[in-house]
Amino acid sequence: MKFELSADQRDFATSLDRLLAGADTVSVARAWADGDHAPGRALWARLTEQGLLSLATEASPVEVVVALEALGRHAVPGPWVESAAYLPVALGREVHGMATVALPPLAPLALDADAADEVYLGSAPARAVGDPRVSVDRTRRLFAVEPVDSSASPEVLVDDAALDLAVLATAAQLLGAGERILADTVAYVTQRRQFGRAIGSYQALKHALADVRIALDFARPLVWGAALEPTRRDTAAAKVATADAAYLAARTGLQLHGAIGYTAEFDLSLWLTKVRALVGAWGTPAHHRAVVLDALVGAGA
Repeated sequence: MKFELSADQRDFATSLDRLLAGADTVSVARAWADGDHAPGRALWARLTEQGLLSLATEASPVEVVVALEALGRHAVPGPWVESAAYLPVALGREVHGMATVALPPLAPLALDADAADEVYLGSAPARAVGDPRVSVDRTRRLFAVEPVDSSASPEVLVDDAALDLAVLATAAQLLGAGERILADTVAYVTQRRQFGRAIGSYQALKHALADVRIALDFARPLVWGAALEPTRRDTAAAKVATADAAYLAARTGLQLHGAIGYTAEFDLSLWLTKVRALVGAWGTPAHHRAVVLDALVGAGA
């Protein structure tokens, strides 16, 4: 089967990429990491005007994937999976402003609850937000939240369709981040010279980058396939494949950049830490592998 975006979807992807390319998202992400939400909220407003918060209710999962891949490619901070994927489906409406959600056990902490206009525990508004928790990605500020009725059952109602879309949206972010790391690494090894030649001309480096290209290319059809018909098995498979591919991109990018890749001042760090955090977000690889295995075993029973 051939997966191809429609003309409208390609135009949407192009316009969104142009907007983000001109928005200095690196500066936005660094400000967000330092606790300055003003640039991020300004960008949020611009993206909201482009309809990103209404995609889950008025468009299709394909458009959600297009948008979240672009956000991952440009390292845009904020609770986009929560606001644009999970909550619109779970609540049956577009969220107002910036919203976030905790959904134990897959998403036990609420992302950016200090900046959000609405905070939920499952589909119910949260009563209180706790202290921030440390994340490897400084642009991801995680918070424990408390229910309105503290005497109620600790079980959280999970909307299956919303969860599938959130997992798929996270996979799309990973795909976008992996693609960005690969592109930046190829550009770097083309320019960096050693022993009188570009280091990208060495066969070992070419093979390492080719492995990343293959991993991302194998992951992409799983994402698009799940977007056409989001099922628990297919979204889980997409999350596993994109997590593996993006993590390989991150490890390879870090290695080929050498010592500069370890520095927080170098922009590559924004994508490296984001990939590491997203690998475990909305379900670990082990969890999603178990989902795929259970589905396959059940189908063969």
